Amino acid sequence: MDYKVGMYLLYLAVSIGLTIWVARTASRNGQIFLEDVFADERLARAVNSLLVVGFYLLNLGYVTVAMRHRDPIRSTSEAMEELSLKVGLVLLVLGALHFFNVFALGRYRRSRLRQVATHPPVAPIGMLPRPAMATGPHPQGPQQAAAPGPYPPAQHFPAHQRPGQQPGQNPPEHR
Repeated sequence: MDYKVGMYLLYLAVSIGLTIWVARTASRNGQIFLEDVFADERLARAVNSLLVVGFYLLNLGYVTVAMRHRDPIRSTSEAMEELSLKVGLVLLVLGALHFFNVFALGRYRRSRLRQVATHPPVAPIGMLPRPAMATGPHPQGPQQAAAPGPYPPAQHFPAHQRPGQQPGQNPPEHR
C-alpha cells in the first residue's frame, strides 16, 4: 500500500474518531450548562442537538478539505509528519469551535441574568447624606452645605457669565 493512502486512512480514522468523541463529550457535559443558559430544559436539549449537528458539519467538512496533500510522500516519517500536522490542525479547529460556543453562550447567559435580576449587581456600601437646607431667603432654592475636603466649594455662574468675568461685562470674542 502507498504511504499516502495509508496516511489518508489513518488521518480519517483519527480525525473522525476525535470529532465523535469531542462532540459526545461536549454534548453530554454541556447539557447542564445549556439548561442554565436557557432556563428551559426542552429548549436546551434542542439547542444542544443543533450545536452537535453544526459541530459535525463544520469539523468533518474541514477534515475532508484538509485531507488533500499535493507532494508525494516517500517515507513513513514523512507520512507521520504530515499526519501530525493535519491532526493538529483538526484539534485546533475543534478547540476554536468549542471556545467560541462557550464564549457566545456565556455572553447570552449573562445578558439573560441581567434582564431577570431584581436587585443591583453590587450591594450598596452606604447612603449619600441628604443636602443640608440653608436658612434664610434664597430665590434659587435649597443650597447644599460645603463638602469638607481639600477642594474649595464649587461656584455657580449664570450661563452667560464666565469665571473671572465681572457682571455686565461682555465675553471676549474668539477669532
